[in-house]
Amino acid sequence: MSYDSSEDGFDREIEKLGIRIKDMDQLKVREDVFDEITLLSLYKLVHRKWITAIGGSISTGKEANVFFGERGEQDLAIKIYRIRTANFNTMSEYIIGDRRFSGIRKNRKDIVFTWTKKEFSNLMRAHEAGLPVPLPLVWDRNILIMEFIGEDERSFPQIRSVHLDDPAGVYEKVLSYIGILYKKAGLVHADLSEFNILYGDQPYIIDMGQSVTLDHPRAHIFLMRDIININRFFKNKCDVRNSDTIFTEITGITRPASTTGDT
Repeated sequence: MSYDSSEDGFDREIEKLGIRIKDMDQLKVREDVFDEITLLSLYKLVHRKWITAIGGSISTGKEANVFFGERGEQDLAIKIYRIRTANFNTMSEYIIGDRRFSGIRKNRKDIVFTWTKKEFSNLMRAHEAGLPVPLPLVWDRNILIMEFIGEDERSFPQIRSVHLDDPAGVYEKVLSYIGILYKKAGLVHADLSEFNILYGDQPYIIDMGQSVTLDHPRAHIFLMRDIININRFFKNKCDVRNSDTIFTEITGITRPASTTGDT
């Protein structure tokens, strides 16, 4: 599959895929996101009838861009991990030690593909445990298609940007999510903060590519970090509980000696 990376060429490549573009002005990331591998993945997903339209950017993160999309009448979030600029070393930290993905080749492309598969698996486990996360629908190479969390083609805002009428109640709900994720899904989010919790009718947990299973050698260190991050965010909004106490309530064990910091 040849790929023309010029601006006009990009438009033609997208048109070839049969994808309706809803907002071309917002689709300006181009070469670093829609490379040849990504276009091939889009091609496969379109022909499997998973995407009928792609719209503007929802978010741009450290490793990925998320776009609004449609599958007929169904709203989608299309997450595309950037192969050229992904942080290989950071991703490896969370994949190495996860028995689900042992034996993968440690080059950039395979790490990104594994990361995409890993986020799909983690979101599905969290969803099956009853947590409010985007329902993962399908993945291919570096593209993950999920349920869209928002209204009227606008995603719900990050919790850091929202005025909370009952911060204490939301705080306890988020802590309950951490506990359910650990006890029912067998996962630790490993990067939980105000940047990856959306807030609409309730808090929603997103961005689970780095989440690890409980047998990961750093699972409890990551768990404590998540707890400390949530306490840090809420401490000026409501009374927060001791991080060690929360950790013990969730795990049944005392705080690991290798963790530092507290709230």
